[in-house]
Amino acid sequence: QVQLVESGGGLVQAGGSLRLSCAGSGRTFSLYAMGWFRQAPGKEREFVATIEWSASTDYADSVKGRFTISRDNAKNTVYLQMNSLKPEDTAVYYCAASRRFGSRERADFSSWGQGTQVTVSS
Repeated sequence: QVQLVESGGGLVQAGGSLRLSCAGSGRTFSLYAMGWFRQAPGKEREFVATIEWSASTDYADSVKGRFTISRDNAKNTVYLQMNSLKPEDTAVYYCAASRRFGSRERADFSSWGQGTQVTVSS
C-alpha cells in the first residue's frame, strides 16, 4: 500500500491559516482517493475532506468554505489548505488513502499517515 507522511501542522491563532501536506510513495498514488481526517482529544477520528482522481471533492460541513483539499499527482502529494481556523479545529490531522471512491468512512481507507498536530489558540 501507499506510504503517507503528513507535515505542516503547528500552532496558529484563531483566524489564521495553515497548509498541510501529505506526501505519498508508490507509482499507483493517482489511483487512490485521498482524504483528511482529524482526531481531537477525547473524540473519535472524524472525516474532514476527500479528493478523487477526477479532482471531485467532498467536505465535512464543519470545514466547508474554510478548508480546501487538493492533490498534485506528479508530486505524489495531497494538500489541505486551512483558512479561518477556529479553536475547535485543534486536532491531530491524518491523511489517508482509499481505493474505494465516494466514502467518508474510516474503514474504507486502508493507508494512513502518522498524523500532524494542529493547534488553534483563541
